[in-house]
Amino acid sequence: MSDRLRLNAPLPSLDAWVEAFATAEIPVLTDTAETLEQMRATEDDVDAHGLGELMSTDPLMTLKVLAHVSELRRSHSAGLHAAPETVTAALVLMGITPFFRAFGPQPTMEEALAGHDEALIGLSRVMQRAERASRYALAFAAHRADPDAAIIHSAALLHDFAEMLLWVHAPDLALQIATLQAADRTLRSAAAQRQVLGVTLADLEQALMKRWRLPELLTRITGNKDERDPQVRCVHLAVRVARHTARGWDDAGVPDDLHEIAELLNLSEAHALKLLHEFD
Repeated sequence: MSDRLRLNAPLPSLDAWVEAFATAEIPVLTDTAETLEQMRATEDDVDAHGLGELMSTDPLMTLKVLAHVSELRRSHSAGLHAAPETVTAALVLMGITPFFRAFGPQPTMEEALAGHDEALIGLSRVMQRAERASRYALAFAAHRADPDAAIIHSAALLHDFAEMLLWVHAPDLALQIATLQAADRTLRSAAAQRQVLGVTLADLEQALMKRWRLPELLTRITGNKDERDPQVRCVHLAVRVARHTARGWDDAGVPDDLHEIAELLNLSEAHALKLLHEFD
């Protein structure tokens, strides 16, 4: 992941999209980039949990670390057997000094989208939505005493990373999709994406996760549509309610979300709503 990419027209196939995105430079939040440089200056005082906490609110930095460790496992399979399913576990496996050696000063979203304010706003909204969804998913998993709560948090954080990458690498196309949906509120996201890109972001995301060989459990929870699986439901309901409440709690989809969340957590809807507000 090293080359700056800017696409202005759709690519001919899913494979072409995967190849373009898999090799392109990925920017991170400015706060992440700046704090990493502060930590680099005092590397001996840094541990994996502190670094992991920093990255737990930055989906794209989390993605970069998990993809990097996956590549290390491919290159040194004899020495790295376990597939870390969270960014903290990945950092423990790598070690602090090798992490800072592998990850120099990070490019930022503002640098990547300089002069494209609309796209920066669009990307920021998706990033903020992902961070909220990850908090909701963690709350749901913790309430259920799920031993994979940290992985469920990661799955929700990464759930829409292909949309983030589209804003970074093809901002004009991302804006076209947003414009189509703003003009027709009944237009499904997948239909708008296929109309503009020729592929859906869900398909692109799953293909990228397979390309980077991200952990199987993370890939399954992020992409699986089996609503009977409580881990999948934690993630999908968290993502849904974060999307529906991105601009307030009066969206028409919220009552249905609340009903399903209450059912998942075996709570009344009033208690489920209280839990959501506590973690917002």
